[in-house]
Amino acid sequence: MFAQVHSNETLDPHTLDEYLERGWFRMGQTIFTTNFLNFKNQYYSAIWLRIPLEGFSTEKTFQKLSKRNASFKVEFQEASITPAQEALYLSYKKNISFEPSASLHSLLFGKASHNIYNTKEVNLFDGKKLIAAGFFDVGKISAAGITSFYDPDYKKYSLGKYLIYLKIEYCKKHGLQYFYPGYFVPGYPLFDYKLEIGKPLLQYLDLTSKDWLEMGSFSNESIPLLIMEEKLKALQILLSRVGLKSQILKYEFFDVNLIPELRGIELFDFPIFLFCDELPGEDLNIFVYDARDHQYHWLRCKSVWASHAGNEQREIYSSHVLKLAGNLLSTQNAETLTAAIQKEMLAKLKHPKAWLRNERFT
Repeated sequence: MFAQVHSNETLDPHTLDEYLERGWFRMGQTIFTTNFLNFKNQYYSAIWLRIPLEGFSTEKTFQKLSKRNASFKVEFQEASITPAQEALYLSYKKNISFEPSASLHSLLFGKASHNIYNTKEVNLFDGKKLIAAGFFDVGKISAAGITSFYDPDYKKYSLGKYLIYLKIEYCKKHGLQYFYPGYFVPGYPLFDYKLEIGKPLLQYLDLTSKDWLEMGSFSNESIPLLIMEEKLKALQILLSRVGLKSQILKYEFFDVNLIPELRGIELFDFPIFLFCDELPGEDLNIFVYDARDHQYHWLRCKSVWASHAGNEQREIYSSHVLKLAGNLLSTQNAETLTAAIQKEMLAKLKHPKAWLRNERFT
């Protein structure tokens, strides 16, 4: 699946390392992975990052920030949420462009009452005033940066970036091998700052090979969502040439598997698909391109829940939550898939009554 979430009663350091290596990240007291994101009905790929700490040296940016912020006191300790940190988080929250968790406690704990992670914190003080704080989880050989926030009045000091460097320095000093800063989002610059930290060593997780590759090899051809879109457009052109109308739709519920209560149901989670309205049936016929196996798939999906709210944008499919009912064909070749669809349409023309007995939902 593209999106998954696990809820664990305990999480030992070695297991956390394994999760991080596969591109997972903490969410409250759960741990999740996703490969696609929706920001204001615009869809993007999430590309997971890590920094190998062997060979990581103090960068010029960190040297400059350390000099600029030399008057501030730095403290590391076991994580604890204090009223001062909550107040600072709320102040920070009011001055950012996206909607974060309602509180620091909600971000770190969710609905849970205890912490299954080995979480550290770093605090910055201007005299006795808390001006910035950051949290990170530590495994056996790796660590994940969870959050950093700061007093908006100190914005010119680049404290968010400074905190990340401080976390990395702490991890290297304590013999860890990797630091995971989360993901960046091609085409959505809010996360681009992560690409500048540890740049010579930075790696990304390739969706197809599941290998960590050098960031220098990353290009638009590496972005799964763009690959899917291009392949579906190519299929759409072939279908139009044989007289079949189709539409490429974004699927509103692609991240439904991130709801912990739905774990195990394994609902359909492709972010986009091609729909051919001329192929009715009891189930919905849709076509996807999977960037993981480089194949087109002709799928039949069934509705498990009907949404009555709907989405005003016509290119977004939001009327049903879908579950895979069958894989009719898999092929790397768009021409092969087009021929198979044509064959199915001929069967429809030869036996129209059989088709009419079927009901469809759209």
